[in-house]
Amino acid sequence: MAVLTPLLPVRQDRASIDWPQPQSVQLTAPLVDYVPLTLDISVPCAVLRDMSAGTVLSTVPAQAPGADAKGLIARIEDKPGTGRTLSVTLRSIPLLTASVFEMTGVGTASDPAITSPQGVTPTPTATPTPTATPAANQPAGATPPNSATPPAGATPPAGATPPPGATPPPGATPPPGATLPPGATPPPGATPPPGATPPPGATPPLGGTLPADAPVPPASSADLGGGTAIGPGSGSGVTPNVVQQAGCGALVIHSTAATTSAELTGLKRPDGTPLRITLDEDVRPQIVGVYTDLDRTRLSDARLHADIDARFSSSPSPLKLAAMASAALCTLIALICLYFIDAADGRRRRRFLPPRWWRITSTDAVVLVVLGVWHVIGANTSDDGYILTMARVSEYAGYTANYYRWYGVAEAPFGWPYELLAQMTRVSDASVWMRTPALLAGLLCWWVISREVLPRLGSRVRTGSGARWTAALVFLALWLPYNNGLRPEPFIALGALLTWCSIERAIATRRLLPAAVAVLIAAFSLAAGPSGLICLAALFAGSRRVLAILVSQVRAESARPLAYLARIAPVLTAGTLVLTVVFADQTIASVLEATRVRKLVGPNLSWPDEPTRWISLLSLTPDGSLSRRFGVLAMLLCLGVCFAVVLRKGGRIPDTSRGPVARVLGIAAMSLLLMAFTPTKWTHHFGVYAGLAAALAAVTAVAVGGNGIRVHYLRSLFAAAVLFLVAFCFTGSNGWWYVSGYGVRWPDRAPLLGGTSIAALIFALGVLCLLVAARQYYREPYRETSSAAKPFDRIAIRPLTLAAAVLVLFEVGTMTAAAWSQYPAYSVALSNLRALQGHPCALADDVLVETTPEDSLLQPYTGTPADGLSADNTGFTPNGVGDLAPEGAVPGGGSGGGTQKPTPPPGGGPTDKPKADPGINGSTIALPYGLDPKRTPILGNYTTTQPQPAHLTTQWYRMDLAAAQQDPTYHIVILTVAGRIAGQDQGHEIEGADLRVEFAHRADDGTTSPLGTLTPPAVGGAPGWRNLPIPLDRIPNRTNAIRLVATSDDPTGKQWIAVTPPRLPHLATLDSVVGHTDPVLTDFHVGLAFPCQHPLDHRDGIAQQPIWRILPDKLNSQVSETWQGSSGGGPIGWTTLLLKSQTLPTYLNHDWTRDWGELQRLTPYIDAPTPQLAVRVETRWGWTEDTPINATPDPSGTH
Repeated sequence: MAVLTPLLPVRQDRASIDWPQPQSVQLTAPLVDYVPLTLDISVPCAVLRDMSAGTVLSTVPAQAPGADAKGLIARIEDKPGTGRTLSVTLRSIPLLTASVFEMTGVGTASDPAITSPQGVTPTPTATPTPTATPAANQPAGATPPNSATPPAGATPPAGATPPPGATPPPGATPPPGATLPPGATPPPGATPPPGATPPPGATPPLGGTLPADAPVPPASSADLGGGTAIGPGSGSGVTPNVVQQAGCGALVIHSTAATTSAELTGLKRPDGTPLRITLDEDVRPQIVGVYTDLDRTRLSDARLHADIDARFSSSPSPLKLAAMASAALCTLIALICLYFIDAADGRRRRRFLPPRWWRITSTDAVVLVVLGVWHVIGANTSDDGYILTMARVSEYAGYTANYYRWYGVAEAPFGWPYELLAQMTRVSDASVWMRTPALLAGLLCWWVISREVLPRLGSRVRTGSGARWTAALVFLALWLPYNNGLRPEPFIALGALLTWCSIERAIATRRLLPAAVAVLIAAFSLAAGPSGLICLAALFAGSRRVLAILVSQVRAESARPLAYLARIAPVLTAGTLVLTVVFADQTIASVLEATRVRKLVGPNLSWPDEPTRWISLLSLTPDGSLSRRFGVLAMLLCLGVCFAVVLRKGGRIPDTSRGPVARVLGIAAMSLLLMAFTPTKWTHHFGVYAGLAAALAAVTAVAVGGNGIRVHYLRSLFAAAVLFLVAFCFTGSNGWWYVSGYGVRWPDRAPLLGGTSIAALIFALGVLCLLVAARQYYREPYRETSSAAKPFDRIAIRPLTLAAAVLVLFEVGTMTAAAWSQYPAYSVALSNLRALQGHPCALADDVLVETTPEDSLLQPYTGTPADGLSADNTGFTPNGVGDLAPEGAVPGGGSGGGTQKPTPPPGGGPTDKPKADPGINGSTIALPYGLDPKRTPILGNYTTTQPQPAHLTTQWYRMDLAAAQQDPTYHIVILTVAGRIAGQDQGHEIEGADLRVEFAHRADDGTTSPLGTLTPPAVGGAPGWRNLPIPLDRIPNRTNAIRLVATSDDPTGKQWIAVTPPRLPHLATLDSVVGHTDPVLTDFHVGLAFPCQHPLDHRDGIAQQPIWRILPDKLNSQVSETWQGSSGGGPIGWTTLLLKSQTLPTYLNHDWTRDWGELQRLTPYIDAPTPQLAVRVETRWGWTEDTPINATPDPSGTH
């Protein structure tokens, strides 16, 4: 039954949009996968008659960047020579252009013309075979009722009332706007409704099929050339005038994945062909809404119908539910039957749990404590926000979608752990709660390692404390940096251990039920994520022994074919049960389409690209941090040492079990090969090796001690190898992802100790071990045998144990120190402790937002606000602002909306584009952060001529420090500046202009007493606009006056500076400003840090319009712009077409200069309500296919 699950029917939503709707003539409806399945538009020509210049109909706001390149826009334009002209543009293709005068006979046309786009072949026509006349939207051959109203431009049946612009039947009264006089007979060429039988010579409907013997009018050169005007005086040998036998009926556009056509019904070219343009390719327009400049009184019969792709919004049908329940029940019955078949040999049943499994040893206590502490203070993965947002939105969406990429396709066939997380979000979204499954998986992994894995590897592994401690510490060293988040690797690591243990139990007990359980676990591990492929290695490693058990059992029976079937069928049933989970609410067709889109868009790397993963591991980024390197490289070292000892000792490691150890080594080696076949090459996947690495470490500890390696210089060589490995690890940074790295030492460089590289110190110890090994090697022939162990020998036996302990202490210690040094500022540890106390909003409680930046300007004691900046001014002017683009920005970079600008400077400040209206001091420079140029003066020393030394001293500004300290909403004084300013950043000197802030006490008589001078803190992102914060607790007491002093002596002109007056802003937490109900686009890095904010929902293919966007820091925001952009099918691909953004000034409380990210307020280009969708639920079989998603490969090369 399980194998039928992908083919069985589901109840699938089929959604569509119809326009206009009662609530508004404009609608906002951003499609998750950008384009509709089909689109039909009809606008009567009568609507265009009196319309002045403006948008007739568009699927994107016409003023949005990239609107012409992405959407469909029909507009009326005043063009020289032709007067008012209708132009239809589709994805930058000029689809159709026609003079309004030529269409309706209204207006002025000095040279009316109708053109087709360059390179587009107009569709010829022919005389179709007479058939029955169905009504619109009825199958061919159906007879419409007399009261049916056909679409604009169609020929209605006798007695029906045609809409405005339609061609009336003989004897019918034409509506207002018809071109025929009353009682006129419609000429040949009138356009019938879809599927109807046109009269001889009539224009077939859009998409109509002509019989093979239909005569085709000859095409003119104008037809084939494209772009040729057809009007008075145009063409050669062709009648230039457009034939208007019935008048223009309607502009009709039809778009599908196969073809797109546009037609002005009722109009013909001089050669008699209809005025229709057809594109035989997928150029469906992107839809973020329906927009028009027409009011409701002029809409007439204009209409739009779009079928929306909601194929993934589905639920299992009753038949499918019954089949899945039957599959689960049959699997259970099959396994029970297999149990009784195994028991037929008469041997005593083995106990399931090992003896004294419940006893807690000192090793267990250390592992439990470290995992528990790390759960609170430890770093998370970069994908946690990504996965949490997917889980939170799944309840409303009806399925688990890939929220940030791949056009919102379903996560199936991988990712069943996300369904568990989705259920957990019903309780809480706090990080400390959502990561509980990973913590439990870690505890279970150690329980399996200590109770099942180590005892099977031999007596010395089972009883030796060295092997046990080595396994525990290597397990922690690999688990901590990889598996403390929401990714599926913890489940796969546990699944790999359980698969191997089940296979070993099957071999040890000579029974098949454990093998069937192993297949079941491996199947679910593979469905958790592509890296679950490593579980197949455990099945391969034990397959020969399990096959021997099967053969031995069958030989004892007479009916061998039936005996084979009785034993193999339960195993296959167990392996296929996972299909009921993978295809629970999806079909084989939808999953194949999701897989096709992911492969096409990418990343989709093949096995030769596996070095990409290892290159990332060795990079100077969080992907290649020293903590991530050690566990993986230690596993490789252990694997190599074990293989060397096996070869040296004749095929086995002394004091270990030959079979299980050989299989562990085989599983580890095969896992490295199988990992190459995963489609992505992230270093996150190394987390699946945690259990295998622990087992290999335990075996290695036995292999290099006792009877494994008796030669002393070989042990010293092993110690040197471990030290070199640790030294290499310490050449990496101590970087962690996003907020996990706040306060951590050495986040972007190799760790230092007293100014000396720690890697160099450890490397020196490795060289010392090599010298000891050389001495032992040359003394070996003359060395007297002694049973007493020397201190160095003890250290040389356990270097891996000590190295793993050092790494674990380093990881836990640096994170603890970071939390301590950050307090009371934000840290992961503080956030989790607050969540345990009932305050789960994490970073949203620590990010402070300026509520009214324009009202926070300080006022000068003397003069006006306009001249407050220039008490002493040499070389500073109101427009003295240079290029604000950050160094290295590539024009046209980014991927959002097709026209994404280069990454903006911090704060999202504008570029150097001037404003049209001068500001308060005559400046035409655009100001960032919502500052009002009518109230905010600006001065800068940038010049396009020869740079000269510049100096500026402002007026004294009024600021009562004592009063400000009494108000809890005041925390900092802000300087909004641009240019390059001298300062220090993490001990590094920054070159630039000099800027100082002077504080004083001003007496009533106007005299000032200096109190101190302060250099503002450095904030990255020069030369763009940025806010320099000065905490109030750093300002001298008694201060009530403040002024700025700026000096620039740079002869090159690059170190210019621009300033605005200081501000004392009111600050409120981001949580209070954004709230918990406003829809927010949270970039995937920040999702876990903002669990209280409501991510924008989507359902039935339509996304909710966000009001806010939260971005990560500058470096990570560049990644999210690419990953979530239009080239990847992410939400930025439609938000840039729908919304414009304004960055709000924000700061991290008590960590004022930290680049935490950015808060943007999003406002629509056109404010319009969401439509009422027409949603019907259909029962669709698993093999039923829909129109392919219009996906394209991502050129960014993201892997």
